Amino acid sequence: MRKAARTFLYAAVLALFASPLSQAQTLRLLAVGTLDGSRDGSLTDLSGLSYNLENGAPANLLGGLGSAITWSSGNTFLALPDRGPNAMVFDAHIDSTVSYVNRFLTITMHLKPNQDADGLPFTLTPHMQATTLLWSSKPLVYGTGAGLSVASGVPPINNSSQNFFTGRSDGFDPSQNSGNPSDARLDSEGLRVSNDGLKVYVSDEYGPYLYEFDRFTGMRLRSFALPESFYVRALEPIGSNEISSNTSGRVANKGMEGLAITPDGTTLVGIMQNSLIQDGGSSGKLLRIVTIDIASGKVTGQFGYLLTTGSGVSEICALNNHEFLVDERDGTGREANTPPLNSTNAKIKQLFKIDLKNATDISGLDNGSMTLTQAKSAAVQKTLFLDIVKSLTAPSLGSNAFALDHIPSKIEGVTFGPDVRDRDGKVTLHTLWIGNDNDFVIDVNDASGNPILNPSQFFVFGFTDTDLGGSVFVPQEFEDQ
Repeated sequence: MRKAARTFLYAAVLALFASPLSQAQTLRLLAVGTLDGSRDGSLTDLSGLSYNLENGAPANLLGGLGSAITWSSGNTFLALPDRGPNAMVFDAHIDSTVSYVNRFLTITMHLKPNQDADGLPFTLTPHMQATTLLWSSKPLVYGTGAGLSVASGVPPINNSSQNFFTGRSDGFDPSQNSGNPSDARLDSEGLRVSNDGLKVYVSDEYGPYLYEFDRFTGMRLRSFALPESFYVRALEPIGSNEISSNTSGRVANKGMEGLAITPDGTTLVGIMQNSLIQDGGSSGKLLRIVTIDIASGKVTGQFGYLLTTGSGVSEICALNNHEFLVDERDGTGREANTPPLNSTNAKIKQLFKIDLKNATDISGLDNGSMTLTQAKSAAVQKTLFLDIVKSLTAPSLGSNAFALDHIPSKIEGVTFGPDVRDRDGKVTLHTLWIGNDNDFVIDVNDASGNPILNPSQFFVFGFTDTDLGGSVFVPQEFEDQ
């Protein structure tokens, strides 16, 4: 895929570095990188899968990898595709989902000062190092395809000891609720790595499920039980049917979209994309945040988050052990409507800062000791940290600025990365990395109907301690550092 040409004066950037913003609603864009292939070929990951999926797409198709990204020390990052290439309609009986095996990618990000006067202050070159497939050593429940006009959903690579998770919507046991860890279906959306670097944590939208996997083999090690109020009882392969069949639990395709890990490595923090059905569903404004102690696997709290102008939340990322950034967005931007793949001008892509240190627990919603009105009043306070649209369209970027309809609709992956210094070595910057989910759709139309590319991109922003408005940034404590 081609990269859009981007140029502006480096001197202007150095001037910005010398004068940190007092209010970080816009941040300095340091670099933009694109990952569109691997050593195995264009639009191909390193899974080695050589067969085609139910819709004809290759099983090793590269895409959607900005659903979540996480730094794992040094210049290594992990990236997570979601449930696979289902943006194009082929079978409404299963919401056009396919038996795409869930996976994450290991990527090295080569971020280097730009030696040319033109362009962004850094160049970014991502290289895929590995693709790790996710599986269970115990049997999983797959869709048989009976009555759905499709064949069995069992992946052809399954064997006696490996049962692979897939994105197909009918991979569930209808006699259990949606939190059943024996279900094969997994719509992976959140990803974090343990401080020892040996395990990864994945959150999902179908359950919502929250699993621990071995980072190097992809084998599931643990399943975390979430509050019963998060699960639905009546399961359907068609999301809209599942919504209408339930009066409580997560809204279909709007489960635990975001996942954070505290820098000390002790706590996972998940956030729902939208309100639970009993809290208002897709039209509700109160989203639930849940905290889980990793050592014991126990839920330690629930907290409320109120949407501002976005239609949902896509990510949560730890700023320190009690403060977090929350990615709130709408559906506007590049590839806003699928199909017909027409883009619109991006509007809401914002990161809000929240603090759970003295937040009010809203678990009482589950036993009736707290009303929805009380829970809304007790929601965490939030302040705008970063307006991504304003930052990507800032006049200071000159010809390097993005057109509104070229800003990805699905800004979903957020992580901090290693600190960098400017070309003269005078200013140290923390880095914030943001990725997009391109839905495995390579070509779309801009707002005028002209064809444009829809790549998987990484946007790197720089910030200083001054930009944090009194908060202290604490990087994750990796044991190999």
